Amino acid sequence: MTGKLQNQLKFLGIVDGMKQVFRQTTLFDGSRYENAAEHSWHFALMAMTLFEHCVLDGINIDRVIKMAIVHDLVEVFAGDTPANDIAANVGKEEREREAADKLFALLPEEQANEYRNLWEEFDAMETPDSIYASAVDRFQSFYLIHQSGTGSAWVKFKATAERTRTRVLPVKTAIPSLWQWVEDAIEENVAKGLLVK
Repeated sequence: MTGKLQNQLKFLGIVDGMKQVFRQTTLFDGSRYENAAEHSWHFALMAMTLFEHCVLDGINIDRVIKMAIVHDLVEVFAGDTPANDIAANVGKEEREREAADKLFALLPEEQANEYRNLWEEFDAMETPDSIYASAVDRFQSFYLIHQSGTGSAWVKFKATAERTRTRVLPVKTAIPSLWQWVEDAIEENVAKGLLVK
């Protein structure tokens, strides 16, 4: 076995740890919290399924799916940082950058560069692919939190309607046909007391 293949297998073994990184978002039925691997899979499938509704030009869906797969890999080392936990987000960028340095260095240089570039592009949210990817990523969490009926992460971190609306704003840009549904869901959760007005 070549050193390259050994490194790739080591990387694949380490990122299996995504299955043990739990998020603050529950499953659709509210029965338990989802893990980061489940989130990434659901994000990739949503990106494929909702693609026909994206209004951005020049989207490469294959790249978006790759972003979905790599966007949270650093959480194997950095852990999940809930979007609504303001205190936990302090220092998040540095923690994740250090995790990226450690994780992607396991791969052969060409793959390391590809994965790192996809990860950085997703976080920067400046290209059509990354804007669509971010819209779907944020919608995925919003959708599960709303559909579970528990408000899970919103209640735990006292999320406001305005902060939630701002977080999912990329949906309005990339998939505007979903925006009214998002607005209605926000108002419904405010009325239920799951989001702070």
